[in-house]
Amino acid sequence: MSKKGIAVVAVGGNALIKDKTQQTVQDQYSCAKDTMSHIVDMIEKGWDVVITHGNGPQVGFILLRSEIARDQLHEIPLDYCGADTQGAIGYMFQNALYNEFHKRGIDKNVATVVTQTIVNKDDPAFEKPSKPIGSFMDEDEAIKRSNTEGWTVVEDAGRGWRRVVPSPIPERIVEAGVIETLIKSGATVVGVGGGGIPVVEKADGMIEGVEAVIDKDFSSSLLATMIDADLFVISTAVEKVALNFNKPDETYVDEMTVAEAKQYIEEGHFAPGSMLPKVQAIIKYLENGGKKALITDPENIGNALEGKTGTWILP
Repeated sequence: MSKKGIAVVAVGGNALIKDKTQQTVQDQYSCAKDTMSHIVDMIEKGWDVVITHGNGPQVGFILLRSEIARDQLHEIPLDYCGADTQGAIGYMFQNALYNEFHKRGIDKNVATVVTQTIVNKDDPAFEKPSKPIGSFMDEDEAIKRSNTEGWTVVEDAGRGWRRVVPSPIPERIVEAGVIETLIKSGATVVGVGGGGIPVVEKADGMIEGVEAVIDKDFSSSLLATMIDADLFVISTAVEKVALNFNKPDETYVDEMTVAEAKQYIEEGHFAPGSMLPKVQAIIKYLENGGKKALITDPENIGNALEGKTGTWILP
């Protein structure tokens, strides 16, 4: 088996939760098994893989449990929720990968790295919190939590009130060196879960956690740059990127350059909170020296690597 290089594979929410009827831990593990089998296909083809992942629903579940139990137990800060989910999802992926390697007779280690991501304490996002987290509240509860705990709360389209937190831009992955060492030793690595636990660097060089959420595709892009990855894959719910998505003249893109991707963004083809941040994250990786990137769904990763499907983005 010839070595292909290092690939960072960012798996989306559908890697763990297919829909609202399949949310239990066992449901999530079943999804993880499916996704990891496709990643092992990649590994068998000669790629050294770092797997990153989202954690939005899982953080939401922890926050809801914490809110329900707050009369009995202390509540869990958001950065600790991130750490909890990195460990739990990492365990799912490690377990699924171990079993898939065993089934195929592959001798390979897997390690999860609980990862911190440095953000700028002066990032404008801290002035304009925008990322909804946790459960819906009525107006009285929202105002009370705002007054007693300093939460920023917003009314959400008539469905109730929710807490919103900042979503700053990632600047540095603290454990990038550890991840690089592990991947070069031959291990498969799970890291930068949920974009990493957001931390800020203080004047004395110390770091501390902050209540924020980082886009996992942006952090995955940053990691791919920091460890000089040869390939950046964003695995999501669609086989290919579409122009004029969900419109009569919808067309799929097999390949685009950074310049074409920027033009499509300018023309409004990619929805914010959906395909837009994925394409933006890939552009950043390629503009920082990355070689090539791919967007496809988990089951088509193998076919896409052979040039049969998926959307490739090149410098």
